[in-house]
Amino acid sequence: MPSNRKERAVSPQIGVILLVAITLVLAILVLLLFHLPSFDFLKQKEPSFLEIRSVFHQDEHGYLNYDSRVILFHSGAETLNNSRLWAEFYRNGTKLPVNIVTMNGNEFISTPHYGVQTMGGLGCSGSTWTPGEKIALDFSDGTFHPGDTIRADIFMRPSGILVSRYSSVA
Repeated sequence: MPSNRKERAVSPQIGVILLVAITLVLAILVLLLFHLPSFDFLKQKEPSFLEIRSVFHQDEHGYLNYDSRVILFHSGAETLNNSRLWAEFYRNGTKLPVNIVTMNGNEFISTPHYGVQTMGGLGCSGSTWTPGEKIALDFSDGTFHPGDTIRADIFMRPSGILVSRYSSVA
């Protein structure tokens, strides 16, 4: 046992530092042995219940003219006020210069709708878009070609909240 008081004071400090370091190393090893749960539930997932069900490339007579008719299907659970919905469409990651300021067919007629010729279906015929109903958007011919990746982003007005984002290959 050291008789010098100075020698005794150094040893406990080094011991404490070593014990803390060893404890930290052991704690890290234990954490690596057991997979920590991922915190994916904290991340907001994008809703995708307004699905692109099909894209037509042929006209009514069966001729390939890249007709670009897109069918959206409501596979969710809640009824939406279609006059408060607006849409953006993307082709292969590039936003299309189309103007869809409402998903209500009656209001769509009176709006400037560049890039989309017509809108139809049960989902846009009344004031609501209920689950199980479809909306058909007839884009200008040649907008989509087979193999294009199409993404539909549907937003709620006036908040601008993303209601649904869905991607599909034409």
